[in-house]
Parts: sequence; structure tokens; C-alpha cells
Amino acid sequence: QVRVAESGGGLVQAGDSLRLSCAQTGRTFTTNTMAWFRQAPGKEREFVAAIDWSSSNTYYADSVKGRFAISRDNAENTMYLQMNSLKPEDTAVYYCAASTLKYAYARPERYGYWGQGTQVTVSS
Repeated sequence: QVRVAESGGGLVQAGDSLRLSCAQTGRTFTTNTMAWFRQAPGKEREFVAAIDWSSSNTYYADSVKGRFAISRDNAENTMYLQMNSLKPEDTAVYYCAASTLKYAYARPERYGYWGQGTQVTVSS
């Protein structure tokens, strides 16, 4: 069993930066992929970014490529999402997810462990 918990959300203005953290506990040695998803009001949950836990290979949604950066600290079992040049359309609840599968990438059904989410609000 793996547990993940997000932190770092908040209210910022357009153009600002914010860093989200996701700490994982439990059987963390089983984790192969971690990712960030987000869900805006009235919309479906969408993929943001993913990272391969062993190789650190990263994958991004086109909408955030060049603005967001995903990273991980193996020693701390923590994943980060650095969000720069934030836009009002980035407003959403951001969820951290962990998968025992490699190449889980953007497919939410491949992630077995989810956090409660952290709200990010970007004002114009």
C-alpha cells in the first residue's frame, strides 16, 4: 500500500509561480511512475505531467509544456511540480497519483494511489 499527499496549493495571480509537493509513504519501493492530474470545475480530470521514478524521464501535457516542470527526490520519496507563468485556465484541483506500473504516463486508470488534491487558483 502506498499513500500520497499533496501540498503547496494556493491563490496566485496570472504570471506567478507555485510549487506543489507530493509526499509518498508506505511501500514506496513499489512505485514506478508518479504523476500530476488536475480537475477544473465542470471538467473531467486531465493529465498534467508524469515522471518515471527510476529513470526520471518526464512527460507533459501540451498545455503545460515549457511552463511546468516535474521532478522527484528519491531520498525524500517526494515529487514536485514547479508551475511557472501560471494562467487562469490552470485553475483546478491538482491531484498526485502513484502507479506500480511503468509507462503509466497519462492514463489515470493505471494509477492505483491518489491524494486528496490541492486547490490552485490563478486570478487574472
